[in-house]
Amino acid sequence: MDGRPSHEPGIPRMSRHDWWGIVLEAPDPRALARFYSRLLGWEIAKEDEDGAAIAPPEGVAYIAFQFSDGYVPPVWPAQDGTQRITMHLDFEVVDLQAAVAHALELGAREAGHQPQENVTVMLDPAGHPFCLYVDGSGS
Repeated sequence: MDGRPSHEPGIPRMSRHDWWGIVLEAPDPRALARFYSRLLGWEIAKEDEDGAAIAPPEGVAYIAFQFSDGYVPPVWPAQDGTQRITMHLDFEVVDLQAAVAHALELGAREAGHQPQENVTVMLDPAGHPFCLYVDGSGS
């Protein structure tokens, strides 16, 4: 992409300037960051009054969480006249039952509509949908 630096292998990740990520709005962004940090085992990389961000131990990706006054959670599945989902997160797991149990223990809930056998749609504490799935290609 124009305007983004390229880096040679071996440059410490915190010295890089090509980070990328997604940002989720939430009524309590720091609490949502703690939820995803525990769910994924990622560190909280940044936290202030307006939000927080988590990052995996390697790479230059992140998930950030920002305060949204008047936040309205999306509805899954979509329904006319309600807040629509504009994106969702997918996480591959090797043990779907264990992953669902862990997410529930941390404060997520299962969505009422489950469209696929190898996927469980979850809702995080702020109502954002995310999917836990097992790769169906075998192994």
